[in-house]
Amino acid sequence: MHINELLTVVCEQGASDLHLKVGNHPIARIRGKLTPMTQFKRLVQEDTIAMAYAIMASDKQKAKFKDSLDLDIAYSVPSLGRFRCNIFNQRGTVGLVLRVIPRKIYTIDDLMLPKVLKTICQEQRGLVLVTGTTGSGKSTTLAAMIDLINATRTEHILTIEDPIEYLHRDNLSIVNQREVEADCRTFSSALRAALRQDPDVILVGEMRDLETIETALHAAETGHLVFSTLHTLDATETINRVISVFPPHHQKQIRLQMAAVLKGIISQRLVPRADGQGRVPAVEVMVTTETVRTCIEDKDKTKTLKDVIAAGTAQYGMQTFDQSLYFLLRQGLITEEEALLRATNVGEFKLRLEGVMATADMAKANMERGMSIAQGGGRESGTPPTAAPPKAPGAPLPPLPAPDVKITLAR
Repeated sequence: MHINELLTVVCEQGASDLHLKVGNHPIARIRGKLTPMTQFKRLVQEDTIAMAYAIMASDKQKAKFKDSLDLDIAYSVPSLGRFRCNIFNQRGTVGLVLRVIPRKIYTIDDLMLPKVLKTICQEQRGLVLVTGTTGSGKSTTLAAMIDLINATRTEHILTIEDPIEYLHRDNLSIVNQREVEADCRTFSSALRAALRQDPDVILVGEMRDLETIETALHAAETGHLVFSTLHTLDATETINRVISVFPPHHQKQIRLQMAAVLKGIISQRLVPRADGQGRVPAVEVMVTTETVRTCIEDKDKTKTLKDVIAAGTAQYGMQTFDQSLYFLLRQGLITEEEALLRATNVGEFKLRLEGVMATADMAKANMERGMSIAQGGGRESGTPPTAAPPKAPGAPLPPLPAPDVKITLAR
């Protein structure tokens, strides 16, 4: 069998990934679940080697695979699409995993992402991080944000990727895409070179090391809008991860630098839909306000970021994972079982389902009450917020928070 034959079936079935392992049938990930493709025979070593060499187009790629024993490359099939491929050795045999890259670049609305992402895309300079585990949709979200800038602004957009996934055509902007190994040596060297190529917007596929992170912070500091990704779960972990890369004596300065340039962190997880038709993103969004800056600058306050995010829903469009899950559950897009399985704080999430005010809700209420008092209205100081009455069995879920007001990000 040829690799293109398998990929044709994968695309027809709407799968996201294809796994090829000696001794197994080809396996597709469909709607998040691994599904054996039993219509094809079990693979032998000759099959996976032939497929690997069909994908590796150049002698340089074959030599690199032989030397490093694994390889990340992009693979294109005319009239079918593009695929991100990892070829590796396991137990003396060759294995492959291919990720389907959709031919269409979906919009922020198509992906059901929070509308505040559109506001973040209006930033002229600074650092924006999209985070999550492997397969959580980071590349798709970044492609949507870059595409929005491309369609609405006249900029020079430069991407550095390993490998190039989504292909961007020039629209109002000029887009140059560089692939590590094919067009440049490393992320860090390409990023240093980018600063001499008159970019307005820079996408760094991944901030893997100290040098890349340091250069990205410098680029954001010197007037560029920089997008990148990290394999972290939420805003708090993301900030701590970036800081921890640097030596202890340098960390205070990096905290100050990051607080000054960071515009937002978008962290996401994919949750199976209640109707079985694919998955939907649960998204935590942190935008940089003065309070958030203080939390970044002071390591003892960084752990309070979750409450700050929860309290910034109405004014800034921020939301925690649990708020996002609750919103998806209220819309009927996910089941209660899936929401509880993925909730950050299961106990508080259950209380929210029962109509009892959780800690994050109280933080939000207290902040809004303080703002109301400062403006001359609302409760007197010291009067506690009133919790919603418990939900009776079978009763509908408590209402969602009021719609977001106009969002203004701190500069």
